[in-house]
Amino acid sequence: MYTASCLCNGIQLKINAEISQIFICHCQQCQKAQGTAFVAITPIQMKDLIITQGQNLLGEYYATENKKRVFCRRCASPLYSARSDLPDVIRLRVGIINEVLNIEITSHAFTSEKADWFEILDDHPQFTQHVQPSQ
Repeated sequence: MYTASCLCNGIQLKINAEISQIFICHCQQCQKAQGTAFVAITPIQMKDLIITQGQNLLGEYYATENKKRVFCRRCASPLYSARSDLPDVIRLRVGIINEVLNIEITSHAFTSEKADWFEILDDHPQFTQHVQPSQ
């Protein structure tokens, strides 16, 4: 089990699942949403995510008709994204996890949209388009 929180600690989460995959997305939408070159995510079954504090602080933004991004309304920390066509799986932002994760990156997606100023220096698989995280 893992715990996670937003920047202001107003939202507290428990994750009742093993985290074994980290996907890096370089798409322009993730760059804008995160304010950086990429986002690091891990797929989690919605049933394995427990909001222990701050339910009232959850905000949602629909980046597309099919995909919402969930964030803290107080500190604006991105928490996860969810797609309406995959309602049982969320893509948790790895940076909000409190515990140390001793796993490697699984792959990079949307490398065709990668920020010009960022260089991928690892040997993990790279995909120019989207790769559906398995769960």
